[in-house]
Amino acid sequence: MTDTQTAPSTNRDAQSALLTRIKDARLAIERELEKLVIGQKGPIDEILIGMFAGGHLMIQGPPGTAKTLVIVSIAKVMDLEFKRIQFTPDLMPSDISGTEILEADQTTGHRVTKFVKGPVFCNLVMADEINRTPPKTQASLLEVMQEKQVTIGGRTHALPKPFYVMATQISMEQEGTYPLPEAQQDRFMLSIMMNYLPDDEEMQVVRNSTGSNKVTLGKVITGQDLQEFTGAVRTVTLPPELGRFIVNLTAATRPTVAGCPDFVKEYVSWGAGLRASQNISLASKSAAAIEGRNTVTLADIKKVIVPVLRHRIGLSFRAEVDRVTIEDLIKKVVATIPEPKI
Repeated sequence: MTDTQTAPSTNRDAQSALLTRIKDARLAIERELEKLVIGQKGPIDEILIGMFAGGHLMIQGPPGTAKTLVIVSIAKVMDLEFKRIQFTPDLMPSDISGTEILEADQTTGHRVTKFVKGPVFCNLVMADEINRTPPKTQASLLEVMQEKQVTIGGRTHALPKPFYVMATQISMEQEGTYPLPEAQQDRFMLSIMMNYLPDDEEMQVVRNSTGSNKVTLGKVITGQDLQEFTGAVRTVTLPPELGRFIVNLTAATRPTVAGCPDFVKEYVSWGAGLRASQNISLASKSAAAIEGRNTVTLADIKKVIVPVLRHRIGLSFRAEVDRVTIEDLIKKVVATIPEPKI
């Protein structure tokens, strides 16, 4: 057998082994988190899908739904360098990305410029209550999230690898907040909702959190593992029919596109852009990978549609009057797109 004949088989075996590692890591991480985090299995699943795909995440929900606890715990079990930034109205861009200072060179006596790194220079930065700081400060994350670097004084500083931004928002609070610009929201792969727990799970939280037992989380994977997983996710196959379904679905959310549903024209001010199609594709690949599969299915796509589109569609005033939620609208759009037969 020739080298050209054995190479594809070897590549498939390597991919299969790596996908098995991803599935096993996902299960091990969830078991470790269960020691401290009660419930929230769906949101945790979505967080892992986003992280294994290399994406940034917006986590929303009422107070007391373990948003911060989940992020801090994930940083521990993945052995990631973690920094938390509390976003406030007086926060400045330099408080996030860093600043340049002048200091004297002890050997020459000349004054030199020195860059002092901000808290974004880590593996996982938590932007806590990101909508409590003005747009000028929010904008300091644009380059950070897209290019994974900081440019100050004409010099570019690369961020560590892997790098993630996880932002939190309290979903129902409006006073003292600033809306995130569309360009800022679009850089988050997924918008994940964490809601109140069922009564039995809330009782378990109350017992655990008011007792004397302390839980120590173990390390399951490393940043190097995450980088390998992110590369493996991109090798998962997306059938052309499903790719077309994703593009048609995203286009149907745009009220200015010819042929979009009438209810979209009525209820949508602005629809999802190109990043939505890209992120549905990538997130669905990650959803397949965490199950150990090398091909995307329609079920994988449907699993990630809502968290990918939730923050990429602007509802009109009419939608507010008629009490149409973003989830209602997305599900209605999905229902209008013919499912591919594969």
